Amino acid sequence: MSDVIALGIDIGGTNVKVALVKADGDVIAQGSVPTAPERGPEIFVKAVADYARQLTRENEIEWATIVGAGVGMAAFLDVERGWVEESVNLHWRDVPIVELLEKALDKPVRIDNDANVAALGEAWLGAGRKAKTSLCITLGTGVGGGIVIDGHIHRGASTMAGEIGHIHVKNQGALCNCGHYGCLETLSSATAIVRAGKEAGLVGADGDLTAKDIFALAGQGNDVAQGVIDDMIYWLAVGLGVAANLLNPNVIVITGGVVNAGEALLKPLREAFAKEALIRVARVCEIVPAELGSEAGVLGAARLALQAVAS
Repeated sequence: MSDVIALGIDIGGTNVKVALVKADGDVIAQGSVPTAPERGPEIFVKAVADYARQLTRENEIEWATIVGAGVGMAAFLDVERGWVEESVNLHWRDVPIVELLEKALDKPVRIDNDANVAALGEAWLGAGRKAKTSLCITLGTGVGGGIVIDGHIHRGASTMAGEIGHIHVKNQGALCNCGHYGCLETLSSATAIVRAGKEAGLVGADGDLTAKDIFALAGQGNDVAQGVIDDMIYWLAVGLGVAANLLNPNVIVITGGVVNAGEALLKPLREAFAKEALIRVARVCEIVPAELGSEAGVLGAARLALQAVAS
C-alpha cells in the first residue's frame, strides 16, 4: 500500500481542492480550481477531472497509479447511489455526481458530506487519530458533526448520523433552518453568537460584529460579551453531553473558526461538559481543538478512496 495514491476532492462553494495523497497520508501535491456551479454539473466535473490529470502530469505521476477518488461536499447525499439529492450551496438537485466523476476520471469514486469527511480526516491524521470513537464538531454558520468509529464514518440508516446541530436543547427556542425550534445550532454556532451579541448591544472593532470580536471583548473584561459566550458554552455543553452519552467517544474534536478562541472556549467548555455528561462518559472523553484545519476535508476525502481499495 505504500505506493498507492488517491485523489482527495473537497468541493466548496467557491473553490474545489484537489490533492494527491499517499496511503500514509503524505500529500504529494494539491491545488484548486473555481467551483463555478452555475456552469452545470457536467462542465464542473470536466474541469475537476482535467485539473486532477494536470496535477498528476506536473508531478510526473502516471495516471494508472491513481487508485480512486474520494469526494467531500456540503449537501444532502444518497451515498449508496452516489447522488446529490440537494446542495443549497451549489443549487444542484438530483445530480448523479459519482457516475459523472467516474466517467470523467476513469476511476472508482466515493462520496460523503463535508462534515463526515472532515471528521474522517481528523480521525486518520489529526486530533482523533488515537481514538476508537471520535466525534468531530464544526462550529461555523451552523453546528455540524461527524462520527468515526474504528476508523470508519458512521452514517446511520439514511446518512444523517452526526447531525448534532439539530439536537433539541431549548424549549421555546429560536426557529432553526431545519424547521424545528431550539436546535443546538440556534444557540452555539458562530451565527448564533453574533446574533446574541448584536441583541445585547455589542459592536465590532470595525463595526460589523464577529464571533472573534465577542471573544476579544470578553478578554478585555466586557461582562456583556462574557455573558454571551457563557450562554453559548452552556448550550454547547448540553448538546455535547447528549451526544457523548449516546456515543461514549474517546475524543470530541472541535473545528471551525470559533475554535481559534483557544482555551477561552475550550477550558470552560470542558468544565461545563463534565457537569452535563455522565461521569463515566466524561472522564474518558477529551475535548480538543482540530489539528488539520482546512486540510481535513481533502485528506478525509482521500481516505475514503483508500478505504474503498482496502475493503
